[in-house]
Amino acid sequence: MVIKRFTKKPAARKSAVSKTKGKKDAEAEVEETKKSNRPADEVVTYSEQEYELKEVPAQGNKILIGLPWLTRFERARITGARALQLSLGAPPLIKPDGANTSIALAMLEVEKKALPISIRRVLPNGMYQDIPIDWMK
Repeated sequence: MVIKRFTKKPAARKSAVSKTKGKKDAEAEVEETKKSNRPADEVVTYSEQEYELKEVPAQGNKILIGLPWLTRFERARITGARALQLSLGAPPLIKPDGANTSIALAMLEVEKKALPISIRRVLPNGMYQDIPIDWMK
């Protein structure tokens, strides 16, 4: 069980002793930061479980996790990353037909599925699938 509290941590002191802290000193510091002045009913406690990532085996070109198209968040992330690459001098993968900015060119590359990029979609239980862009509709 992990307890998350929204309080300020004490300021860290820089000294020769802090460089040679032992394991017990580090644990004591963690316990000190867990202390709070708030009443117990105001403290939010979350139970978090840690999962190992496990890949979902692909069955042909089927998308098993999520929708068969890019979400707006995935599209924005890919477009932004590719626009940054283009602005730093990466060669374009398609002919720039009327695209005069790196963002416009990146959007064209995403639309034409010219990028060799895969999307990793992760479920809360740790299962994931890597999906190439060419599989998307």
